[in-house]
Amino acid sequence: MQLFLIRHPRPLLAAGVCYGQLDVEAEDPQPIAGRLRPLLPADTPVIASPLRRTRCLAEALHPRARCDRRLLEIDFGDWEGQPWDQIDRRLLDAWAADVLHFAPPGGESAATLQTRVVDCVRSLRGDRVALVTHAGAIRALLGYWLQLPIGDWSQLPLAFGSITLLEIDATGEDQPRQRQGQPGTPGVLRYLNR
Repeated sequence: MQLFLIRHPRPLLAAGVCYGQLDVEAEDPQPIAGRLRPLLPADTPVIASPLRRTRCLAEALHPRARCDRRLLEIDFGDWEGQPWDQIDRRLLDAWAADVLHFAPPGGESAATLQTRVVDCVRSLRGDRVALVTHAGAIRALLGYWLQLPIGDWSQLPLAFGSITLLEIDATGEDQPRQRQGQPGTPGVLRYLNR
């Protein structure tokens, strides 16, 4: 299956604010959709996170785009909408010490994010799909199918309005490997950040 992983346009938000699942406006999706549309094969289904910044781009790409809550960005809980420099330093240090499993107060961990986005992709059928989502969700999918450690996948550079192509074998899943948190067959990264 071809996964066209598309990051939303730049949010219209002050720099330095934590905005995981905060539903904020973003830059005009039309120019991005015009640039990305030729990169998508005809009739590619489009599924998006339900947040405005992703949904608006998905609707600009496809007249029948649909939403799936499993594609939401990580939930930062009590940190949502707060300037990063005003978040308790001890909590940020705890997060840095265990990026995969630490959950902000009222939020979720990167491991939880990865589980839900992988579950979403495993539920898909067909040869290809475009997912309009967030940097965290895209990184989590790439980390899972490319079998990268959290220290690598959490730092992957993803530009606003970019498209990344990952090819996976969604049919040959190996149950013992899945229980170990790995795909049956590793994916192939065709390109990043077009």
